[in-house]
Amino acid sequence: MLIEADSHQHNPEAYTCPMPEDSVFSNKPGKCPKCGMDLVKNEMNTETLEEIALGSLLKPTNELVISSIPVTTIEKRGEQIEIEALGNIMYDTRQVGNISARVSGRIEKLYVRYRYQKISKGQKIADIYSPELLTAQQNLLFLLKNDPDNRGFIEAAKEKLLLLGMENTQLQTIIQTGKPILTITVYSNYSGHIHEANNGAQMNPRVDSMKDIALLTEELSLKEGMYLQKGQSILTVYNPNKAWALLNIYGDNQSLIQIGNKVRIVPETAPQKDFRATIDFIEPFYQKNSKTLTVRVYFDNSNLNIPIGSQVKAAIFGNSKKAFWLPKEAVLSLGIDKVVFQKTDDGFKATKISTGITHEKHIQIIQGITEKDSVAMNAQYLMDSESFIKIKQ
Repeated sequence: MLIEADSHQHNPEAYTCPMPEDSVFSNKPGKCPKCGMDLVKNEMNTETLEEIALGSLLKPTNELVISSIPVTTIEKRGEQIEIEALGNIMYDTRQVGNISARVSGRIEKLYVRYRYQKISKGQKIADIYSPELLTAQQNLLFLLKNDPDNRGFIEAAKEKLLLLGMENTQLQTIIQTGKPILTITVYSNYSGHIHEANNGAQMNPRVDSMKDIALLTEELSLKEGMYLQKGQSILTVYNPNKAWALLNIYGDNQSLIQIGNKVRIVPETAPQKDFRATIDFIEPFYQKNSKTLTVRVYFDNSNLNIPIGSQVKAAIFGNSKKAFWLPKEAVLSLGIDKVVFQKTDDGFKATKISTGITHEKHIQIIQGITEKDSVAMNAQYLMDSESFIKIKQ
């Protein structure tokens, strides 16, 4: 007995033609009257289909994904923040010394010759012939010879010579011999490397060509026979033993650091010389053409001997942050927007979220989902190379 095509769902024993276009059903085996093929048992699911709204059946394919992958939820907890940063080693400008001429005169002898020459405190820099200094010596000798009891004038003359840069030993030599010293020696009050005075470019160790390297290593422009003015800077001394690490902090992490945070610094050229220090200063402005803030980490370089200009990697141990966290794999970046695949009765739906900082394998969730919402543990599993995710605003 043949039965109607639209009633076969209610007969679990029905037989049907294997050719779907024939739409022939029977309650017993036999031959199809249309094509002559043997009827086969109908194994369709005989459960009554629930009514499903047409809107859910016709949802756009770029809004809903049907899958059975694992799910997860956001979790509120405190995370000990560790921030990675890059930077370089520079001179501590608080330790920069300036050697200047205390009197006007001519350089008779120069004891240093080239840039970056290492000098020590108390080392001779130059001998200067100064008519002004010679006149002051002669005034002292005149007072000692013609008015030895006028202690006030004599002490004033001595004080003037000391202020003009003469050493106590030189002053005693003048008094004992009764003869003026024709030249005064300029000594360094600092230890370090010498640079041309008032040349800020020398602070930057970065060079772009062999020509730049030649300029950095050439001899000083200061020469014997040159005249100096009173107060003129002769040389600048930078101390490589007192340095700082300048670290660049990007916008998302700037609110997580503060002065006093511990830092572990690893020089890229000498990882075995890693050391720990603390953040001493946070610059309150952005550098030109930069989107990062700079933090300074002072340290003693006398034993480490890390070359100035070295690139470093740093791990900044910030404060603990209590927030909602989700595994990074659960969040999909669409450029400007970020989404998760939120589980619904029908599958997974792309939901826009707002995120904060990223810490290790987790990302902070600010808004978009709650603790009750389940999302796909790995958003990439629901994507392919030709996918285009549409989210409702």
